[in-house]
Amino acid sequence: MSTYYQIFGGKVNVVSADPSNPIEGQIWYNTTTEILKYATLSPASWSSGGNLGTARYLLAGAGTQTAGLAFGGSNGTVNVANTEEYDGTSWTGGGNLATARANLAGCGTQTVAAAFGGSATYPTSSAATEEYDGTSWTSGGNMGTARRYLAGAGTQTSALAFGGYTTVFLADTEEYNGTSWTAGGSLASARNRLAGAGTQTVGLAFGGNTGSPFSGTEEYDGSTWIAGNNMNTARAQLAGCGTQTLALGFGGQTTILFANTEEYNGTSWTNSSNMSTARNSLGGAGIQTAGLGFGGRTGATPLLSTEEYSPPGIVITRTVTAS
Repeated sequence: MSTYYQIFGGKVNVVSADPSNPIEGQIWYNTTTEILKYATLSPASWSSGGNLGTARYLLAGAGTQTAGLAFGGSNGTVNVANTEEYDGTSWTGGGNLATARANLAGCGTQTVAAAFGGSATYPTSSAATEEYDGTSWTSGGNMGTARRYLAGAGTQTSALAFGGYTTVFLADTEEYNGTSWTAGGSLASARNRLAGAGTQTVGLAFGGNTGSPFSGTEEYDGSTWIAGNNMNTARAQLAGCGTQTLALGFGGQTTILFANTEEYNGTSWTNSSNMSTARNSLGGAGIQTAGLGFGGRTGATPLLSTEEYSPPGIVITRTVTAS
């Protein structure tokens, strides 16, 4: 029988304590615990974060995994105006939107955010924009086209709104400069219930509904949308975050709910680890390597739960077993 030394050209390190900063592929035998261990790269994963104060779906989000913002939505009975701020552990109340609404979009940071579109009284669509300063919301310029079930990207002073629904599916794009909205280039595929990521000049639209669940991806250059590669799973009512070349799409539904997560590298989508709870109509924030998913619903039940995404590639220690 070949030995470890004969196969790998080296001996297993014998130590009395586990190394504090092991590297991938390192193997050692701990004489204190009498356990053989090795270091490997972790898979991607979702972990539980702190619960929202108000269970809701059809909400919007902004910010990062450690400084997130959730606002608007429906609690299953009425639309809500509540805003909540996340510190990486727990949610606390912020200033309420001036108008309670669901099916809206948002962008920006926890202290400099924008909320736009949606529906205050279903099925009427809203064109209203509100701006958040970390404490309170104030009115901004109205969108050119009132719409609900739209997506957003960018910042408070350089926002992008695209897709959505009035009485028809929309392809319209609008750009916000912090004061007023102007028309941008139209999506190739009119759709609602889609997700977005990126900035006003480097945007990304993916998934949604065109009459049936849609897998299409489009990339925006500040004036024109061009086709990217499709998602692996067609779905609507999903969430997204990140940039045009490092995006994350998660959750959603067709006739079933999805926990599926996909990563986009600017060319193609790759399946990653599922969320712990399948859900639709959720909020999203963060970046591809530190995503945040919150709220949403399973069936008719609005959710409080928050999940945090960690990418693969973190060095972790495993124990060698006989099996």
